[in-house]
Amino acid sequence: MQYKNLGRSGLKVSQLSYGAWVSFGNQIDVKEAKTLLQTCRDHGVNFFDNAEVYANGRAEEIMGQAIRELGWKRSDIVVSTKIFWGGPGPNDKGLSRKHIIEGTKASLKRLDMEYVDLIYCHRPDIITPIEETVRAMNFVIDQGWAFYWGTSEWSAQQITEACEVAKRLDLVGPIVEQPEYNMFARHKNLASRSLVDDVLKKVRNLKPIADELDVPMSQLAIAWCAANPNVSSVITGATKEYQVRLHYSKDVFLPSYIKILKEVLIQENMKAIDLIPKLTPDVMEKIEAIVQSKPKRPESFR
Repeated sequence: MQYKNLGRSGLKVSQLSYGAWVSFGNQIDVKEAKTLLQTCRDHGVNFFDNAEVYANGRAEEIMGQAIRELGWKRSDIVVSTKIFWGGPGPNDKGLSRKHIIEGTKASLKRLDMEYVDLIYCHRPDIITPIEETVRAMNFVIDQGWAFYWGTSEWSAQQITEACEVAKRLDLVGPIVEQPEYNMFARHKNLASRSLVDDVLKKVRNLKPIADELDVPMSQLAIAWCAANPNVSSVITGATKEYQVRLHYSKDVFLPSYIKILKEVLIQENMKAIDLIPKLTPDVMEKIEAIVQSKPKRPESFR
């Protein structure tokens, strides 16, 4: 496993990380989480991502309990969570000072941790002034509840405004953005504009490249993301039970078999690291010729 600086910070994170979205609390309990997390650690993963909204907070509880029971040294891992959707009340969501502070404290309680290494603003809040959000995130850092803060699914304009506010006020700005990014989603709303048939056709056309490299399509997709020098870490997720059912009847698999397959598939995902050096400029050009998703940038900005 390779480790890269997270954005421009000095924080080192594994090139592949592990996220609790969809899986923890919905499909995975503490016992299973311990096995999957340890599998990741055995492959060098040190970065684990969560959010207050995942399984309505249950994902944080499961991850926190699993890490505690595994007995990991806290300084050996990097844990992140995200704040925005904390509940149904009018002040339980968004990026107001109130929700950022209360949401962070609630997340730490669920994780049973004194701090997270990184806390994200899970979405932009067009209602709350960015200055209020920047000041609140700095308060969280000053309290020692987080070491760094970042954004998720923010536009370049919103990130720039946050950085300018932080600079003007001599505060800490966001160090990282967590966007949706893959072969088919390389700029905002690209995926929603793509027709399903067109995407499937491109996937079929990518298969010969994966075959030539002697790797599964999943590894090619992960390695493609990780090969971008601007990407610090690619978040991988636990495999879902429905993925196991694609080729087998539900009645065939007992929970123990599903657990084993999840471990195996995680290990397969980790092998994507070995593929990165093989993604030569020639291979990347072949992929681009198929997906044709590279954003068109104007030569100058006025």
